Amino acid sequence: YYGGCQFVDQIEQMAIDRACQLFQCKYANVQPHSGSQANAAAYRALLPDGGKILSLVLNDGGHLTHGSPVSFSSNLYRFAFYPLKNGRLDYEAIERIALDFQPDLIICGYSAYPFEIDFNHFKQIADKVEAYLMVDMAHIAGLIAAHEHPEPFPYADVVTSTTHKTLRGPRGGIILWNDEDLIRKINSAVFPFYQGGPLEHVIAAKAACFKEAMTEEFKQYIKQVKINTKACCDRFEQLGIEVSGTDNHLFLVNVLDSYGINGQEAQDALEEIEITTNKNILPNDTLPPNKTSGLRLGFAAVTTRGCTEKQAKKVADIIDGFFKKTISVARAKEMVKQLVSTWKQIQDIGA
Repeated sequence: YYGGCQFVDQIEQMAIDRACQLFQCKYANVQPHSGSQANAAAYRALLPDGGKILSLVLNDGGHLTHGSPVSFSSNLYRFAFYPLKNGRLDYEAIERIALDFQPDLIICGYSAYPFEIDFNHFKQIADKVEAYLMVDMAHIAGLIAAHEHPEPFPYADVVTSTTHKTLRGPRGGIILWNDEDLIRKINSAVFPFYQGGPLEHVIAAKAACFKEAMTEEFKQYIKQVKINTKACCDRFEQLGIEVSGTDNHLFLVNVLDSYGINGQEAQDALEEIEITTNKNILPNDTLPPNKTSGLRLGFAAVTTRGCTEKQAKKVADIIDGFFKKTISVARAKEMVKQLVSTWKQIQDIGA
């Protein structure tokens, strides 16, 4: 739109080309400022106002933009929801609900689901009701890039994502697709419908992120993330703690039943000993979102700094002992300090 943009245009095209190469698709829009804006633009491109969307029950791990009453999505579109069964996707139930609701769009991809997603099965369900299939891979994009999770293409009609979670890039969003007929619809939904000027400095960082995600080093990093996550989860289970299990980079701990505290209390307590986690709703949770029965733990950030499988198990021991009060605050802080002393240290660049 503006003059003098020939160089940022080259950078943006580089980001587009790399995104398409990384995720094996034909088209990409790298301008969305966030995952939420990527989702909003995808909905706009695929659906009329009041269109019908089928997504996961929010308390079971769905995202706010997948139909929360506090989100734009529920104000513009009609939603029905499918639940988890014993903490896992129930494809037979999803199909029954889809046949009854007849959605225009089915969403898979979640904010707190610790297992693999069968995109092929979702596509079969979507085809039965002639619905679009959208994959929101924000939390698992890095795993997909490293081929440590099944890939959404060719099953998905549209894929949205953030770039700053397991993909380990800048804060931002992307939209990916293969259908030529969607080019104008998606691009115009991003600009000018939802956004004005693109953040070209962030797009440059996205281009760098996509290149890094193609390296063998990144693939080994993601493998280690999964190893560390499973090691910590399994250690909690050995200690008799109720956990979700995991196939990916995160898992859930039922702190209410295991330790008699809610998720907010657990999160606050761990911050005191310099461990960052977040409270999280569990499937069929009896507590509200501002308290929760669960805690979500992930190992993407600490693995970047050098966390090992043995140290991931140690994290579980520290948290468990701290919550059971067999380890004092002072001792727990010292154990955490000793643990991270072997990791890469954050450099002061004098900014």
